[in-house]
Amino acid sequence: MTSRRIAVVGAGMAAARLAQQLAAHAGPTETTLYGAEPHAPYNRALLADALAGRFRADALALPTGDAKVRTGTEVVAVDVRGRALTLADGSRETYDELVLATGAEPVLPPLPGLGDVKGVHTLRSLADCARLSHHADTATRAVVIGGGVLGVGTAWALAARGLPVDLVHRGPHLVERQLDSLAGAALRTTLAGLGVTVHPGEHAPALDGGSAVTLTSGHRLDADLVVLTCGVSPRTGLARAAGLPVRRGVLVDDTLACAPHTYALGDCAEHRAAPYALATTAWEQADVLAARLSGADPEARYTGSRPMTRLTAGPVEYATFGACDDAAEEGADVLRIGDATRGAYKKLVLRGDRIVGALLVGDLATAGTLSRAWLTGRPVGPDPLSLLTVPPSARVREESRP
Repeated sequence: MTSRRIAVVGAGMAAARLAQQLAAHAGPTETTLYGAEPHAPYNRALLADALAGRFRADALALPTGDAKVRTGTEVVAVDVRGRALTLADGSRETYDELVLATGAEPVLPPLPGLGDVKGVHTLRSLADCARLSHHADTATRAVVIGGGVLGVGTAWALAARGLPVDLVHRGPHLVERQLDSLAGAALRTTLAGLGVTVHPGEHAPALDGGSAVTLTSGHRLDADLVVLTCGVSPRTGLARAAGLPVRRGVLVDDTLACAPHTYALGDCAEHRAAPYALATTAWEQADVLAARLSGADPEARYTGSRPMTRLTAGPVEYATFGACDDAAEEGADVLRIGDATRGAYKKLVLRGDRIVGALLVGDLATAGTLSRAWLTGRPVGPDPLSLLTVPPSARVREESRP
């Protein structure tokens, strides 16, 4: 049987997972990853840990099965009808099936003269991490703008290097898309103990020559290092230029196709009007697409991901899954446990005897037990509070007693 040539534009986490799964299925495929970065695929979720010095850059490498990985090879155009790629050096490569895994790029706030200010960084690649790490060696104070997942991790990493850090966030509390106000407050307490001062409800309309950041309140934060962590936007330029359907991301159906013989997955893809920026979502999509393209399961479908996120950045950690917002709480039973002094907070949302969602900050001992109960939909039993207070090992011992 003739092998199908699969071209993957992008060599990030989604591409690596797809390549690995294609190899695991051992189907009649030849996979090539085209990555613009000089590095082979790596775990982008661990960049903050690398910045903090917990991991070397080479420890972030991801397996890619038997795929051919062409690093430093930028794809500048896609000919969907002719099934060909144009590379930056002018050469053309043909394929049988195309997968767009172009990822996302940092969102930059509309700050006047941003491109002319020295000492301003983003953190999206190993190259960004290396530049930021080098600058952190000589900096005296840092400001991180954006208090989402990446902003919190970056602030922790810089504080772990001994820098005083100000974390500016325009939302009412940290990571407001995933955490409630009490969880955000617990996270803020933990960061304060590490040397990070959080400024919620603020944004920075001006950078003062790279030596300070002025907030909307008029407060001036001295800093010789600034990191912008204001979110990401799907990288869709290639797809749009090729005439593929694009809204916020590349529009895909349940087969992850956006056109005949053309697919998209990961941060660049938009499925059912819901673009994602989670590694678990990218991996689930890659697993489905690998099953289809390899022939292991030609009828495999991706129908969406269940929301699960987890951050572990030294002592800064949280996990959330399911629905934990105000809408989910309406008509539900909600259990909360908090310890303001330790920066710990736990919430469990129940409908009847089933978990709707859960949120843990500062103590993730029961995260595995909770997530399994949520994923399987099994009843929580007569004492749901124990799911927040008893470590899994203790639960096993208790359940094994006669």
